[in-house]
Amino acid sequence: MTPTVKHTHLTYLIAAVWLINGLFCKVLHLVPRHEQIVARILGPEYAPLLTILIGCSEILMALWIISRYKQKLNTVVQITVVALMNIIEFVLAPDLLLWGRLNILFALVFIVVVYYNHFFAEKHITPNNPV
Repeated sequence: MTPTVKHTHLTYLIAAVWLINGLFCKVLHLVPRHEQIVARILGPEYAPLLTILIGCSEILMALWIISRYKQKLNTVVQITVVALMNIIEFVLAPDLLLWGRLNILFALVFIVVVYYNHFFAEKHITPNNPV
């Protein structure tokens, strides 16, 4: 697999994670646990609306990733959001997470993939073979 193809596949995989979590889990409410987590952290009164807004933000993140606009900023924002979100969930709602406190390990793997894709995989693309 060429560096360009590898980078492109990782980019779409990362965008798919954001899209699936935003659209299916939150906006379409196919995973009610997400709203329960929001209710636990931010309160039950506005949890349904906030869950949908968070989901819409995740969909926008997927579109931002695909657009390749300001990729470095996008990478930093993704890493920051995933890290903060998972630390907060680890502390305030571990019983609602799919893998409990182990969720933070999956978040760390995702952060490493995002970091690698921008700061390493992208750097190995030649000018004659752009993404």
